[in-house]
Amino acid sequence: MITKRIIPCLDVRDGRVVKGVNFEGLSDVSSPVGLAKFYSDNGADELVFYDITASAEGRALFTDILKKVAETIFIPLTVGGGINTVDDFDRVLKCGADKVSVNSGALKNPGLIYEAAKKYGNQCVVISADVKRENGQFTVYAKGGREKTDLEAVSWIKKCVGMGAGEVVLNSIDTDGVKGGFDLEMLDAVCSAVNVPVIASGGAGKKEDFVELFKKIPKADAGLAASIFHFKEVEIPDLKRTLKENGILVRI
Repeated sequence: MITKRIIPCLDVRDGRVVKGVNFEGLSDVSSPVGLAKFYSDNGADELVFYDITASAEGRALFTDILKKVAETIFIPLTVGGGINTVDDFDRVLKCGADKVSVNSGALKNPGLIYEAAKKYGNQCVVISADVKRENGQFTVYAKGGREKTDLEAVSWIKKCVGMGAGEVVLNSIDTDGVKGGFDLEMLDAVCSAVNVPVIASGGAGKKEDFVELFKKIPKADAGLAASIFHFKEVEIPDLKRTLKENGILVRI
């Protein structure tokens, strides 16, 4: 059996982690490098970094930080944000990323997934989808959840996997930040439709939410969260002990 993964997510703008963090023993709590090292040393299975800076200056700064993070950590690193071309894939992979997450870039040009998978391999290409429930269906949103599309989420994700995406990050807009648990119905629909790993994102508020996720949706491969880890509401070693006690296979 494959172990379930626990993945912290860092949103980085102008060289800083945007969602506030509160760790003892870190000299600069908003430094992505220090925070990444903390997670790498404390049981995270992977890290996801989103570059949410729009400007060219911010982009260059993010590239510098990305190199430092990749040198500092010993777990796989997925990077997303502003990935619109194969050159963008090239840029972040050369900085030390293991996987590249594409969202709005694929909505603008679905062929990007095929081109990137052909050049770098399916394992490098992650499709990230921001999804909201509307009129009884799951609707895809673009631009960080700000712009509605006319795409139904399960069919869109299936299409992306068919073109070469080797992993899915499913972000539920409805549950994000609410801390009432993952959207299990949405996850079940996506996990049943594709045969690549699916990462659940949006809604985790406590350890039990991860237990429920992996118990009820055994096909879900990983749980991703941000603020509950940053604010130490849930600590990863403790979370993993709880998962193990509940018969869920994790790397301790």
